[in-house]
Amino acid sequence: MCSSDLPLNQLAASEIVSAIAAKQTTAEAVARACLDHINAREPQVEAWIYLDPDLVIKQARALDASGKVGPMQGVPVGMKDIIDTADMPTEMGTPIHKGRRPSLDAACVALTRRAGGLIMGKTVTTEFANRHPGKTHHPMDHARTPGGSSSGSAAAVGDAMVPLALGSQTTGSTIRPAAYCGCVGYRPTYGDIRCAGVMEASGSVDTLGIIARSVEDVALYRDVLVGIPPQPLSPHVMPAPRIGFCRTPFWYQCEPGTQKSLEDCADALAKAGAKVTDVTLPDAFKGVEEAHQWVTSFEFARNRAWEINTHYEMISETLRNNRLKHGLACSFDTYRDARATLARVRRSLHDVMQDYDVLLVPAADGEAPVGLNATGNANHCLIWTSTHVPCMTLPLFKGPHGLPVGAQLIASRNNDRLLFEVARWVVAHYK
Repeated sequence: MCSSDLPLNQLAASEIVSAIAAKQTTAEAVARACLDHINAREPQVEAWIYLDPDLVIKQARALDASGKVGPMQGVPVGMKDIIDTADMPTEMGTPIHKGRRPSLDAACVALTRRAGGLIMGKTVTTEFANRHPGKTHHPMDHARTPGGSSSGSAAAVGDAMVPLALGSQTTGSTIRPAAYCGCVGYRPTYGDIRCAGVMEASGSVDTLGIIARSVEDVALYRDVLVGIPPQPLSPHVMPAPRIGFCRTPFWYQCEPGTQKSLEDCADALAKAGAKVTDVTLPDAFKGVEEAHQWVTSFEFARNRAWEINTHYEMISETLRNNRLKHGLACSFDTYRDARATLARVRRSLHDVMQDYDVLLVPAADGEAPVGLNATGNANHCLIWTSTHVPCMTLPLFKGPHGLPVGAQLIASRNNDRLLFEVARWVVAHYK
């Protein structure tokens, strides 16, 4: 039995690894605890599109019999259903690909298995990781969206079904649902984590994303996915950081309570010793929303050429009348100009970040919206996705209905480790 007082399904990934290494529990015991909780909660939450309990237990027993203790030994992980798995279907949230069986694991799946991780199953994605929602409900209020497109991944972690799940992000598909569901969400520096075997939405900005319970778990899984030996975060919390408090061009879209929570957070972190300064983004950022839309829509429409040619009637009206319509109408010259705009914005952000360790910005408007026909406003993420920088949302706030509201931290490109250290400082000092 694990020495922690928490049920096994509520343990963080690092706690599971430590408990298995100390022979306080087994991968099978952890898997069974997660399966029991899923069995009780899945009818309400509907986070999973594929889950085979027999396969889960078979994997867990093999891990226990191996005698190995990998860096993620016995940790159950949910995989967004745009990520190829050789032993499970990958359907991409569309009936067009119902029952599709890849022959290979995606790189991220293979790396997870190599580290001793247990692939629990496939989590619900919106259609082609885009706007049309899947079946998943918010784990704390079933009348609300869990966000998207990594809907099932965020709901599964938020409901303690698994300690870790992979999502993806083209606009806000990891950060926003993680914020809604009370999780730590992380989008890495663009290009650090290989996406081989992951459905491409828009290759110019796509990344995988990690949804977890702690900053430490994110750091562990990030190193596994990069393919390097995990480097634990320093046992000592870093000195007070330099934080830029940024009311972005989308600040007006935040609910008043979210604005106040972020302003109070900036004040509290300054009182705790951080150097907090207000930041205004330069004029170059005014065109980022339109440029992001042109680039992502143009690429998405080309990536879905086969489905458009052969199964157009099976694509939702939501997708046909928005992302595909916009992308197919975009000329190559407009697309090329939009890419140049985003390149200029990236250079501008690099200059802005010289004086800061991180920026503090909204992760979403506020609590998850009521209704299951949409996944919420993603604008609070698109600047940072477009600029290829690492981002993290922390579940620091509660909204007017007691539901989670995230605070997003932004670091400069290639400073993911610094982002983790500052995030830990913020968690330790925010009151």
